[in-house]
Amino acid sequence: MPIQVKIILGIFFFPNSHFHHMEPRNNTKFSKFLLLGLSEELELQPLIFGLFLSMYLITVFGNLLIILAISSDTHLHTPMYFFLSNLSFVDISFTSTTVPKMLWNIQTQSQVITYEGCITQMYFYILFAELDDFLLAVMAYDRYVAICHPLHYTVIMNPRLCGCLVLVSWVISATYALLHSLMVLRLSFCSDLEIYHFFCETKQLVQLACYDTFLNNTVLCFGAVIIGGGPLTGILYSYSKIVSSICEISSAHGKYKAFSTCVSHLSIVSLFYFSGLGVYLSSAATHSSHSSATGSVMYTVVTPMLNPFIYSLRNKDIKRALKRFFGMETFIKGPFSLGLKKCL
Repeated sequence: MPIQVKIILGIFFFPNSHFHHMEPRNNTKFSKFLLLGLSEELELQPLIFGLFLSMYLITVFGNLLIILAISSDTHLHTPMYFFLSNLSFVDISFTSTTVPKMLWNIQTQSQVITYEGCITQMYFYILFAELDDFLLAVMAYDRYVAICHPLHYTVIMNPRLCGCLVLVSWVISATYALLHSLMVLRLSFCSDLEIYHFFCETKQLVQLACYDTFLNNTVLCFGAVIIGGGPLTGILYSYSKIVSSICEISSAHGKYKAFSTCVSHLSIVSLFYFSGLGVYLSSAATHSSHSSATGSVMYTVVTPMLNPFIYSLRNKDIKRALKRFFGMETFIKGPFSLGLKKCL
């Protein structure tokens, strides 16, 4: 971003900030950060590289299979699977924001990330993290309508509403990520530019600043409460209504059938929020950046990797769609197709 644009944005959004006197020093003198990663021990780097490469490939191919299976099977062109395919795309993007750069740094034995690259990574990390958050809330609402208002499900969850829910999630997430990026652009950084993480995490970037960070910390707190707490409140409300509706079902089979449609989503929600809460509590208790970085692997890498397994192993429709997908002659022919069918 040109320095003139930064000055204009700073004057408009932060009239009392140092943007009025901003010089190009942030782009010249402080043009890079050091990502120290999960460990600085050289003997552990090959192990970390192999582990994260494996998890990244599993995440990409697993979620890509979910998207292809849903798009190729007309029986899965329903609101629930529409949201699931969007979640899979976001999970691929979310992981791709952080892991490839980490793998590149290990491979090249370099810890450097440019100032522009760090701000860009932070923007897309926040964007896709918040999209995950909002899509999980939208999927909870979908399950609420399906269980509590089954007769009106197709009327309420029409294609227009589904598209609007996803679009609104993108707009809010993009705006929130842009706000944080602009807030970081207003900061001046000291000589210590080491980030004890494997990606440019907002809180650690703010801690590196020598300028007053009260406004940044305030926005971080309010963002966590409003943007993070809003979707969580929606999820909790939806499931409270779902539990009430399930309790009113007389037959045990009916209760099981209704609850089984929520198990996969509930598992992903639990993984996402409990891992995030665990990272927050551990970092607050130990004040250790390395423990925070290690804990964040759960929601940045492990949870997106497990999503395809949770949905495909517990969902008969997805398993059937995957079998049909691999059975297509246009994709796989001959004896290899027969072998894959037997495996599936």
